[in-house]
Amino acid sequence: MPLRETLSRVDADLAAGRVPLARQRLRGLVSSFPYDLRLRRRLAEVYRLYGDAAEAGRWMYLEEDRDADETGAFETRYGSAGWRMKALAWRGPEAMAETPFAQGQLVAVRTACAEELGHPVDWDDPASYQDGLAAKYEEAPSEPWTVGGVLAGVGCLAGTLAFLAIWVNGVIALFN
Repeated sequence: MPLRETLSRVDADLAAGRVPLARQRLRGLVSSFPYDLRLRRRLAEVYRLYGDAAEAGRWMYLEEDRDADETGAFETRYGSAGWRMKALAWRGPEAMAETPFAQGQLVAVRTACAEELGHPVDWDDPASYQDGLAAKYEEAPSEPWTVGGVLAGVGCLAGTLAFLAIWVNGVIALFN
């Protein structure tokens, strides 16, 4: 699906309260277009709806106007440079970044990871930095639930239940 069409669907999902679907679409776009900082910014906005500062910080990490608290939450959750490399989901050389700030951030994370592991690492070779991940953590640590996250989940559940009620009424109407 073309980028523009997918972004239109993201907008429609958000307008309809389908936040998880919008998040999923944006994650797919970031995976397909890792150099597009606008997509990362949009994904950060969606995570703010959940009240997840660490994930908002993750997706704003390459932006100069990022929020210091979100950045700190991201760095705390992804405690090593190797985890940050994995979390940033970057591919290719840092020179592909749209801004000098983003390039500098990527170089700093890669350099820190290489120093931690004692050998060169490469964004395009996850094995070069992921070997050190398993030894330190089973998985990335998670944060406790937030009020915003719980409210977003309840809203999604309510929307799903409303959809199911409408669908069931439609099925019943077909057989009457």
